Amino acid sequence: MKKKYLTTTIIVLGVLFLDQSSKLYIDRVIPLHHSVQIVKDFFHITHVRNTGAAFGFLAGQVGGLKSVFFVTISVVAILTILFFLRNLKDNQTPLLLSLSLIMGGAVGNLTDRVRLGEVIDFIDLHWHTYHWPTFNVADCAITIGGVFLIIDVVFRKGDS
Repeated sequence: MKKKYLTTTIIVLGVLFLDQSSKLYIDRVIPLHHSVQIVKDFFHITHVRNTGAAFGFLAGQVGGLKSVFFVTISVVAILTILFFLRNLKDNQTPLLLSLSLIMGGAVGNLTDRVRLGEVIDFIDLHWHTYHWPTFNVADCAITIGGVFLIIDVVFRKGDS
């Protein structure tokens, strides 16, 4: 197996394991809509379900087509990433890492959508009453991968 495929597999499976095990723990230990304070006025673990996309986008929409839409978008994103991974050169490690993190997060949230029809979120960051939308490990991987991707594109030297 080529090194890039092995690296991608390890990262995707690692993200998937951390994501799904943390969601399973939250689902079993914290009742839905309950919150546990970790750092006062800053960080709580809050069990919520997201029927929409990132940050609750389209969460209020009703209908079965919404689930099909999100599953389809996830599958297309994963296939697109696989296409780009296939064409990566050996020296494109930062791009490999960023795409692998994004794919791992996409697979994690796709797993929830297929299994539950929604995504379990639980990381609740806020400053007193000003809340960032609740998110999960898969969302973290997608965000970190996206930041790495932007940094790689902006600071890439030459042809690599």
